[in-house]
Amino acid sequence: MYGTPAHGTPMYGTPAHGTPVYGTPAHGTPVQGTPAHGIPVHRAAAVRGGHPQHDEGGARPVPYGGRRGRTLAVDPERADKQGPFVPGPRHEDEPEAEVPAGRGGLGRTLAGVAAAAVATVLAVVVAGQVTGQEEPAAAPRAAGEAAERAVDESSASRSDDRITPTRPVPRKPVVLTYEQLMTHQFPIDPELKGSGAFEAVQGFQKAPGKGRLIRYRVDVEKGIGLDPKLFADAVQKTLNDPRSWAGDGAMTFERISSGEPEFVITLASPGTTGVWCRKSGLDTTIDNVSCDSASTERVMINAFRWARGSSTFGPKAMHAYRQMLINHEVGHRLGHNHVTCRTPGALAPVMQQQTKSLNIDGVRCRPNPWVNPGS
Repeated sequence: MYGTPAHGTPMYGTPAHGTPVYGTPAHGTPVQGTPAHGIPVHRAAAVRGGHPQHDEGGARPVPYGGRRGRTLAVDPERADKQGPFVPGPRHEDEPEAEVPAGRGGLGRTLAGVAAAAVATVLAVVVAGQVTGQEEPAAAPRAAGEAAERAVDESSASRSDDRITPTRPVPRKPVVLTYEQLMTHQFPIDPELKGSGAFEAVQGFQKAPGKGRLIRYRVDVEKGIGLDPKLFADAVQKTLNDPRSWAGDGAMTFERISSGEPEFVITLASPGTTGVWCRKSGLDTTIDNVSCDSASTERVMINAFRWARGSSTFGPKAMHAYRQMLINHEVGHRLGHNHVTCRTPGALAPVMQQQTKSLNIDGVRCRPNPWVNPGS
């Protein structure tokens, strides 16, 4: 219908009766005013329901929507009865869609996008009906997708609708007690040779008992990766235990970090322990053991033995082995020499070299960390 009508006159120019389409229609009444039978345009549109009719024959051009060059074939008889078809308001004349409160400028923009997409679909459908062509399938599909994207983007932009990812609840760090730490083995290289630089463990631990007061300091070699405080606490607790050297009330031990100590209990790497023990004529490298370097101020505790223990006690008795290690080397500083077990199956004396063996001259004894185990 967009070409030449039935009477041979182009519809884009002047209709069959010589009157321009956009001016006065065939009967002399302006299209945008009152139609042929006196019905207002907006009421005529209401009667037709806003949808164009498809008429097959007896067509005559009638203006479509007041737009130049576009005509619509209308049955004369039906036009006389019902009035000419007048479409609904153009998209340009429609009021702006109402936007819910709180959406702001973004809500209005997205609403406009959705409305424009819907209007595009309607325009394509109407154009297909006017020209007599089939509606293109891709156009409404693309417009529908655009509208869906607009709705999706509108929903995504609303922070109250977003799903907030749950954060894992942080686990509280497990804090081990002194007793638990004393049962653990710690990793260390048996051939480690440290820096040789020592650092005093800060703090003061008062002597708890009576008798002769013995003040000592605890040093730990820097960089060996062992806990200085755990070592210092173990020394203080062990020496003042009722089963230890202070058990009979003859002496009590007090840890200081400044001032003049009677001796320094030193935790050092195997290499550094060997250096300090050689100063007193002792070789600790053969069995990787500890010593009391009597010609110096230091009682040397081999960090490998402190961390890993010995086969005589085994990994399940690390706490007892560490207590024996402290009591044995401090016993040398207090003037006690090595003693061996004489009764098979008895507890080994604390001054026996229990790190090396529990079987001396065929007499096998049980491991023992205390001076007075029965106290």
